Amino acid sequence: QVQLVESGGGLVQPGGSLRLSCAASGNIDSVNAMVWYRQAPGKQREWVGGITKGGRRNYADSMKGRLSISRDNANNAVYLQMTALKPEDTAVYYCNAVLKDHSASWYANYWGQGTQVTVSS
Repeated sequence: QVQLVESGGGLVQPGGSLRLSCAASGNIDSVNAMVWYRQAPGKQREWVGGITKGGRRNYADSMKGRLSISRDNANNAVYLQMTALKPEDTAVYYCNAVLKDHSASWYANYWGQGTQVTVSS
C-alpha cells in the first residue's frame, strides 16, 4: 500500500527556517509531480509549490523567494526548505504526489497526513 509521510514540522520563531520532508513508500512504479500544499486554520487548502520528475519547479507567489523545493527520485522523496518564516505561514503542510502503484493500471493522486508548522515567538 502506498503511503506518503511528511516530517520536519514544528515550532519556529519568525524569521526562522524549517525543512520539511515527504517520502513515498510502497510498491511504486513511478512518481511524477510532487507538490506541497498548506492549510491554515479556518482557510482553504492552498498550493505552495511543486516539482516535476525532471526537476522543473514552480512556487506560489506568496512564498516565492522564501522557499525551495527539491526531490530525491531514487528514494521517492521531496523536500520543502522554507526561510524567513512569518506567523502567517502557520499551517498544516501536506505533501501530494501523482504516482503509479505497481498494482494499479494508471497514475493516481496521493496525499500525506500533514505536518504542523507553527511560526510564533
